Amino acid sequence: MPNRPPSLRSLIAGATPTVAPLVLNAMMARLAEKAGFGALYLGGGATGYLTAVTEANLSLTDMAQAGLGITSACPLPLILDGACGWGDPMHQHRTMGMAEAAGFAAIEIEDQILPKRAHHHVGLEHIVSSALMEAKIAEAVRARRNPDFVLIARTNALRTDGLDEALRRGEAYARAGADMLFVLAHRPEDLRAVAERLPRPLMYMTPAGGLADAALSAAELKSLGYDLLVDPSTPLLAMHRALRRSYKAIAGGTPDPELGDEAEAEQKLVHDTIGLDELLEIEARTVER
Repeated sequence: MPNRPPSLRSLIAGATPTVAPLVLNAMMARLAEKAGFGALYLGGGATGYLTAVTEANLSLTDMAQAGLGITSACPLPLILDGACGWGDPMHQHRTMGMAEAAGFAAIEIEDQILPKRAHHHVGLEHIVSSALMEAKIAEAVRARRNPDFVLIARTNALRTDGLDEALRRGEAYARAGADMLFVLAHRPEDLRAVAERLPRPLMYMTPAGGLADAALSAAELKSLGYDLLVDPSTPLLAMHRALRRSYKAIAGGTPDPELGDEAEAEQKLVHDTIGLDELLEIEARTVER
């Protein structure tokens, strides 16, 4: 029986930062696993783009179904971008039940209004009261069945109300029972202020382009208490670029700029990613004899 990977809680307690890249389906998850990542992130923003709408249009069922497709094919801990928890405090019981049943290891819940608005994608935030968010966190904690399941509380208040309010909310969310805090910040001075005031573990979200474009290195972030580093967009942008160029090449009758003359070799790599040889072996010793 294959070894079970470490839990998310044990990963974030380790000496090195846990980097969780965006995955949107089982193939992406297996590619990330092969690349050596220990945890994965199913992002709402990217999933909204993938469906040609926005995160504001996604339901709990949409995300749970996407997560089930990933967790059934890859054993790595998967973090759910849970948007605003899909409801008020009462609704968190179904949200948590669905998230755990789909095999997620953690959920990130933020303090924005419901329904979410597309303006979130261009930096315009509409946040709810701290009291409402605290109640949602407390109910999510009560609904949790698996003690290893990690509840991440997120605030975007730095954009709307400044650093002091973001820090005050972070402290309140920790008191309400959140296991990890995520204050959306990118400037080094803000990241350091958050780390000085709020308890670890903390979550950091990279800008587009990933850690290479972050204001601080992964080691620096870890030293400050940012134990979980999430890249929510780089794989989607890379995929969009590759597909855009591929379709243009196909339409023009020219070689794909990524594949060139290596299509057959890439097909073999696809078979390797999905584990085709293992599936063929099962058939060979059962129904194909």
